Amino acid sequence: MNWKRLMHGKVLVIDPIATNRIVLRVKLAASHYNMIQAGSIADAMQVLAQSVPDLILCAATMPDGDPLRLLGRIRKMGLAGKVPIIALSCGESDSERLRLLAGGIDDVLQKPINDALLLARTRSIIRAYATASEWTLREGTSRALGFGEAATAFSPEQTVRIIADDGAAAEPWITALSDRLSARIVFAKPSAAVADVEPGRTPDAFVLVVGPDEGPEMLQLLATVRSQANTRHCAILTVLDADYTTLGAQMLDMGANDLMRSTRSSEELALRLEALLSRKMVTDSLRDTVRSGIEAAVIDPLTGLHNRRYAMPHLSRISERATRTGKPYAVMVADMDHFKRINDTLGHAAGDAVLIETGRRLRENLRAVDLVARIGGEEFLIVLPGVGLGNARKAAKRLCQIIQGTPFEVPEQATPVNATISIGMTVVDPVNGTHSTKSQTPEALLDRADKALYGAKAKGRNCVTLSRPAA
Repeated sequence: MNWKRLMHGKVLVIDPIATNRIVLRVKLAASHYNMIQAGSIADAMQVLAQSVPDLILCAATMPDGDPLRLLGRIRKMGLAGKVPIIALSCGESDSERLRLLAGGIDDVLQKPINDALLLARTRSIIRAYATASEWTLREGTSRALGFGEAATAFSPEQTVRIIADDGAAAEPWITALSDRLSARIVFAKPSAAVADVEPGRTPDAFVLVVGPDEGPEMLQLLATVRSQANTRHCAILTVLDADYTTLGAQMLDMGANDLMRSTRSSEELALRLEALLSRKMVTDSLRDTVRSGIEAAVIDPLTGLHNRRYAMPHLSRISERATRTGKPYAVMVADMDHFKRINDTLGHAAGDAVLIETGRRLRENLRAVDLVARIGGEEFLIVLPGVGLGNARKAAKRLCQIIQGTPFEVPEQATPVNATISIGMTVVDPVNGTHSTKSQTPEALLDRADKALYGAKAKGRNCVTLSRPAA
């Protein structure tokens, strides 16, 4: 068996005490992590120069500095935000833990460390950084292909929703956070945590305050938040008693981003939330950039319809599916009649208005499963999956009537403009004998519909002509 394929990630352990390094190596290697060791910051920098780990576990005290000094050296290497650091502390000092968190250390775990909690925290933090890295890579790819746009500097108000069964128990956290965070802080009981989220008002973060015997209820809520489309990208921080380490490990593995003890200060909660909200804002921005880049690549900016780049592969998939299922489909090319005349006499703004309205009418008068794309200046591709010759012809004629029946309102023109379209069509229907031995590639189908369109133009326009392959 190739054990390298089972490795979950590379972890660098930095500790001046060899015994501590060995113990951590044994614990994590048993879970198939590739372990690297260093006894000092200097040693760690040599390791980092050769290979970048997925996580660093760093002792709070070392002969040549502390985790913040290590973080500073990592930033100088250009690895800021790419390698998470968990500090391992022997003491319970609140001030030291807060100093490390405020300085940018991802988490501070107190020794002795519960094995299940250590492994769960390792998994969750590697998972979080891997997700951010993936979106960064996608955003870079979009930019390289010319699809991406620079992210906006605008930062909308963020919302944190405190979830607790006991409102009195949550009140101190709400008050403290309202004083420390710029985000809007709201409260909800577990039963209403997700159910009453208003459209467009999804919280950026949930804080789950877990009281005694509330573990099962909060685990179920956590699963719900992570499974629903509108909340799955929310940050989740759990607050629970020190005795609930097993529950904490479960929550991390189910998708919680961070956890802390209920006995810790509100300042620590604020620091942890600030880090989660900042990371979420960056990831959201990357995700939006990638999404808008992809949309820009396949959407016609004028009409909002799909463009040729999207339409041709989609038509290919429809053709392949029809070959497998034996179901018919129709391919149409619709072209505005005398469109140049509109542009020349009324201006391009009027022409754009006609194209936009034509796209809207076509889209709104076809099924959701049908494809409507703008593939040229005034030319539209329409594909009707599962539609035979008779119904395709009726649909095409109806579209011609819809365009002709209502004049088009255009800018700076008191009188609406009349316009019509011509449609060329080809139908593939194996069952009813219109299956052709000719190629069914998107290019061949489009060519046949185009030739039929020429026939419609020759007949006087504002009509439908069929190019029916020989059986």
